[in-house]
Amino acid sequence: MPSLTERSDLDAISVLATLVALYAVLKLGLLPALLAGLLIAQLVHSAVPVLYRFGIANRKLGRAIALTLVTVIVTTVIALLVVAISSQLTAGPENLFFLLQRMAEVIDTARNHLPSWTRDYLPANIKEFEDAASQWLRDNAWQLRYIGGDVGSFVFYVIVGMIIGGMIAFGRDTRAYEPGPLAAALEARVMVLSKAFHGIVFAQIRISALNTLLTAIYLALVLPIFGINLPFLKTMIAVTFLVGLLPVIGNLISNTVIVLVSFSVSPAVALASLAFLVIIHKLEYFVNARIIGTRIKAWAWELLLAMLVMDAWFGVPGLIAAPIYYAYVKYELMMRKLI
Repeated sequence: MPSLTERSDLDAISVLATLVALYAVLKLGLLPALLAGLLIAQLVHSAVPVLYRFGIANRKLGRAIALTLVTVIVTTVIALLVVAISSQLTAGPENLFFLLQRMAEVIDTARNHLPSWTRDYLPANIKEFEDAASQWLRDNAWQLRYIGGDVGSFVFYVIVGMIIGGMIAFGRDTRAYEPGPLAAALEARVMVLSKAFHGIVFAQIRISALNTLLTAIYLALVLPIFGINLPFLKTMIAVTFLVGLLPVIGNLISNTVIVLVSFSVSPAVALASLAFLVIIHKLEYFVNARIIGTRIKAWAWELLLAMLVMDAWFGVPGLIAAPIYYAYVKYELMMRKLI
């Protein structure tokens, strides 16, 4: 058995190794693999107790069945979501391209109703809006490969990550030997990272689903009662859910889209939409505080600051990873009673 000093040294070494590994994940573009692996491991870990209640008491058999079921279900769900979302955002008369075009038209029209000092910050016309968007795409093309620029590598990383996550989940608690002190310390770090992933990602999915439901009720039920039917209804709902997976900043993006589209109908509808969204998000604040805040004891401004720093450091991948990385660091600090 290692002494107290040796255990402390091993703990410090394992934390340092984990932080270096997390940095390397972003630097080498392996974030899709990490997220896919953590997702599979978490789902398998959660499925085993369910199978146990159905009479499958053998741990190895339970993990094997859970891994098989999770792999089939996740693969099917991802495939269906990709097809459904891509068709919704890229096909039909209300796709994402036409939504962006309508937003550009609204900005162009809004220039005539805003104070003169604000006009310098808005595009002068649709052509200027398109030029600015094109320039942004050129400047950030390397970041957008995580969305669609290098689909082959992305899919490959996800598949490999799922395989590794499945192997880790299957091997957890089923080996016939005890790991060495350093290996045990590293496994402890992986468990903390897995806990951070579970605490942030699954909570954010619930928050995004709630936000999307409330937004859909407003757009599809409340406004039509008053004879107002906004265009791009399905696209806005899809965008609300997708960007809602990003803490804090996701709401800002979806709110901007909804208010601009509402402004294309009338300024009064835009004000009503803005008021509704502000009220809803004030109510959601308490839900978010309960779901995420109680898990990692973090305020919204903490996550926003972490996302700002990570975005400036690593771009889009850093923005996506920031909540998980921040939760991991905070868990490690709380375990040591440093915060």
